[in-house]
Amino acid sequence: MDKTPPANPDSAQPSQEEEMPTASSTALQFLQSIGGEDYKYLLFRDDLVTTSDTGRELGEFSVSVEQTIRNGENCFLVHANSHGAIDNVPCGTSITAHVSERLETLEQHHHEYVKLENCPLDRKTVLIKQADNFVVNRVITQGEDVQKSTQSFPVDKMAGFISEGSNLLLHRLMIQKGIPQNFQLLSFDSDSHVCQATYKKLEDRTQVVDGVELKVWGIERTIHSKSDLPTTWQSYFTSDGFLSSRVQVGSPVTMRLARIPQPIVRDEEPTKPIFSKKPLNWEEDLQLFSKFLDRKEELKCDHSSYMRNHPELKALMADFMQFLLLRKPKDVIAFAADYFASFSSAMPTPPSYMSSAVPTPFPQSRASDRMNDLRKN
Repeated sequence: MDKTPPANPDSAQPSQEEEMPTASSTALQFLQSIGGEDYKYLLFRDDLVTTSDTGRELGEFSVSVEQTIRNGENCFLVHANSHGAIDNVPCGTSITAHVSERLETLEQHHHEYVKLENCPLDRKTVLIKQADNFVVNRVITQGEDVQKSTQSFPVDKMAGFISEGSNLLLHRLMIQKGIPQNFQLLSFDSDSHVCQATYKKLEDRTQVVDGVELKVWGIERTIHSKSDLPTTWQSYFTSDGFLSSRVQVGSPVTMRLARIPQPIVRDEEPTKPIFSKKPLNWEEDLQLFSKFLDRKEELKCDHSSYMRNHPELKALMADFMQFLLLRKPKDVIAFAADYFASFSSAMPTPPSYMSSAVPTPFPQSRASDRMNDLRKN
């Protein structure tokens, strides 16, 4: 496509300060959620035929999306082309756009023409994203009259802006990810004025393509122009995201899928391997058995060292063993816990003159029990 010549500075019209519409928070969150993996199965080509309301074929329409690199940045190249003849008047539209993963338009060339015999119309619009502004250059040629204009829009005021090129990619993403409620973005109308663009889901239906009945899902997009009536397009897609039909509401021209496209083969997720538990015989494992012996010797040395540094433990253990042999409790563990609880620092210290009639945590004083046992023997 030929690039649009630079606008004449003398005829450039600076953008006027006006209240800018805003995108909905739901739509902005949707754009932020898009990642590179979402485009894995969306890089394909659509081919449709343009027909009149009587079914007569008028032309062709195609859309292709492919990965590319622009100025060292990974992005997508979206190319759409429509050409044909209405009432024997040749007309067409072509769009070439570089779009980022978050659907930001980096650059777009939009060319429209109607070859009327006496007064042909040619309109070229170039949109380029710069550091702080979106710059729009337009050249409209009608007969021998040429009009040039330049507009700029601050980037920080254009959050959620979707151009015609990024809109084609957005439709495929919506079929894959779903269409949230209250989905409102920004776009240009036919005069390059920023306005609201709303999207909503249409009811599912069936469409016959090449003698085969297909289930298709629909999206309605409406451009709410400030200076003209709203313009609405209704598009339907297959489950893979192929465009099956597209029509502008009120227009007698419809774009339809003529042949069923090849289905997209999706990668199958590999089955996660299941590893069964194997019995661990550490005695036969030389490394584990060596660690066991080392740890055993380490613990024995620690115990021996602790016993040497605390000689009172021998007297305490001897006293406990003697008391254990005398009482012969059925539950040795509970008996030991009860016996050694009095040596714990966490136990509260009773008053010095507590009455012996006051209940204690233990069934009976161990000292009195021991004295009674010694008397019996």
